[in-house]
Amino acid sequence: MSSAEPAQPHSVCPWWIGYLLASPLRRLFHQPGQVLAGHIRPGMTVLEPGPGMGFFTLEAARMLGGTGKVIALDIQPRMLDALRRRAAKAGVSDRIETRLASAESMGLADLAAAVDFTLAFAVVHEMPSAAAFFREVAAASKPGARMLFAEPAGHVSEALFEEEVRAACDAGFRRLDSPSLRRSRTALLERVGS
Repeated sequence: MSSAEPAQPHSVCPWWIGYLLASPLRRLFHQPGQVLAGHIRPGMTVLEPGPGMGFFTLEAARMLGGTGKVIALDIQPRMLDALRRRAAKAGVSDRIETRLASAESMGLADLAAAVDFTLAFAVVHEMPSAAAFFREVAAASKPGARMLFAEPAGHVSEALFEEEVRAACDAGFRRLDSPSLRRSRTALLERVGS
């Protein structure tokens, strides 16, 4: 895959920030294992839009054990290249599938009702349409599938976050809880319907 980067919308995190987001110093704010605890079990299909260089992805893959997979998708090839390198070094490449998405669609049609859990961490505010994002995730999610949705409190106002949660509910999710995560606005959502 080419390292050439297409022009990105101004709101998308630049690829080079991925190194900071994958830094061990980030663990001062978020411990991946603690954030994901209780959400991921062996054998699951986990969706992670906007994984960056894999801060949460690698831990999710470890939690899956020898079964299941994490589908990590991004619009930036360099983020995915770095994620693949880090996954190989961590010995979890066999459990991570990387996909290059477009700004218009995540390309999840092949995953209809296949996803058990989605981690949407600090990504929805970068999407052109929160409503379209949640519709795509809902279509890919099994009934009863969960989504941990978190936005950075410094970038996303409470009012905007609540608008995003309403968009998720309109797409077919319901809010179960608002877990406490440092410097984040969060909602634990569940896919409703059959």
